[in-house]
Amino acid sequence: KVVTLAKSKKFRDHHGKVLLEGHRLIKDALEAGAVPQTFFFSTMEHLKELPQAKLKQASLVKVKFEDIKSWSDLITPRGLIGIFSKPDHAKMSYPAAQLTSSLPLLLICDNIRDPGNLGTILRSAAGAGCEKVLLTKGCVDPWEPKVLRAGMGAHFRLPIIANLDWESVPSNLPAGVQVCVADNKDPTGADGAGSADSPEASVESKPRAAPEHEDEEGEAGVCIPELPAQYYYESWTQTPVAVVIGGETHGLSPDALHLAASTGGKRLVIPVVPGVDSLNSAIAAAIVLFFFQLLQRHKQEDERQKFPVV
Repeated sequence: KVVTLAKSKKFRDHHGKVLLEGHRLIKDALEAGAVPQTFFFSTMEHLKELPQAKLKQASLVKVKFEDIKSWSDLITPRGLIGIFSKPDHAKMSYPAAQLTSSLPLLLICDNIRDPGNLGTILRSAAGAGCEKVLLTKGCVDPWEPKVLRAGMGAHFRLPIIANLDWESVPSNLPAGVQVCVADNKDPTGADGAGSADSPEASVESKPRAAPEHEDEEGEAGVCIPELPAQYYYESWTQTPVAVVIGGETHGLSPDALHLAASTGGKRLVIPVVPGVDSLNSAIAAAIVLFFFQLLQRHKQEDERQKFPVV
């Protein structure tokens, strides 16, 4: 069951459980209020590093290190595995430092299917100070072990709302939000790919039926709305704002572009050298998110200079 929990999303969803491995990740989960059910450990030393009061909530099972090694897909297993109830973002207690440093910025992941990319994106979102991350249907399960490892604790630092269809995305956004999409199609008309990570899904400057936007369900002939474009390093700090990062295979979906158009959003262009197809989605997300952070800090400094505190 432990192995199945680690490798099967269907099993995790059915039983409402997730598997966490290693002291740091388990400690972050406990401090955020995640509910532990069972801890498997190879030596007592592993338990001493965890908050002792929290351990009383769970069953403690001592097993051979060889067992943990056979269950784990880590190269160097930690000797500690925790089975937790699937965390509910509405019931979590995120770190105070994270909350006080958050920006009026949200991230929407659109068909991010690579576990390493999604984990890295979540880590960047937490580091930049995003309010929350929304994952649309088609994204990899955020509780997959590879995503958890790449996230380095980001799952317990900010709300992550997964498995959303596009009709429910607006209800998870603040009022008056502007939705922008990351892109690398040069607004001057130079060659470029249509999403932050996909040469196949080019976003034309004029609406048209675009068979290359065909998704897994075979949807084709979708009219793509026109979005004004600007470089990511130009000011776009109208707040609140949500940024969409497209997936590795299909890029930005028509739904993402329609949502951006309905909110007066823009294409935030990350230019690349001619001949380079695209950027990795995790790199594109980091560029856009941390530049927003920089713009916000400059804005705050300007306001302090205009209205100095006496």
